[in-house]
Amino acid sequence: MNATDRTPADLLRSALAADPARPLVTFYDDATGERVELSVATFANWVAKTANLLQGDLAAEPGDRLALLLPAHWQSAVWLLACSSVGVVVDVQGDPAAADLVVSGPDTLEAARACSGERIALALRPLGGRFPQPPEGFADYAVEVPGQGDRFAPFTPVDPDAPALAVDGVGLTSAQLVARAREDAAGLGLTAGSRLLTGGAYDSWEGLSAGLFAPLAVGGSVVLCRNLDRLDADALAKRVESERVTNRTA
Repeated sequence: MNATDRTPADLLRSALAADPARPLVTFYDDATGERVELSVATFANWVAKTANLLQGDLAAEPGDRLALLLPAHWQSAVWLLACSSVGVVVDVQGDPAAADLVVSGPDTLEAARACSGERIALALRPLGGRFPQPPEGFADYAVEVPGQGDRFAPFTPVDPDAPALAVDGVGLTSAQLVARAREDAAGLGLTAGSRLLTGGAYDSWEGLSAGLFAPLAVGGSVVLCRNLDRLDADALAKRVESERVTNRTA
């Protein structure tokens, strides 16, 4: 990857320039049997659409705080990179009442209502499906995002030294996030082309790093598994083989 990259959005642009067709995020939900594989190009397209939704329809600006109330999921990864593209600070599992915007899954809608700003809800259904009935007081992400533009340009360049992420009591700027992700990648033995399988939750830096940032930082990819504890040893071994996994973490 490019040594000059200083934001997660920079890392994604470098990945897109290097090999847009390679897998970046392969997502499993072992409670539903869902599997979704996103190439770098497909993932970047989702990120661009979501960033356009944030900056345009939701009027989010650099420095705004977004409470992200989502589990480990491919759409959560999209939101993390979209916020980086705009300069919005992601407060992972943060207090909606203290946020300018909130993004919620179906299980946290009541808590999310504490946000006085824009509220976006994700059904987290297979293939990015809509809610059967949109939750009152929320915009349905699956309804709003398809019509957004496929290319994104921020109104204001993102400052690498501005706050970017808050998780589990840790606050990081974009530049600090990228540096830490590179350190984690080295510690996990990741290199360009590595395929990291993880079942970690998106509620700690370790989960976010293994589940997205560390593989992205070195030109690798992630096999992100929700409800991985439902697999027995044989099924897990088959997945490791079929997904050509090179590295694993909890």
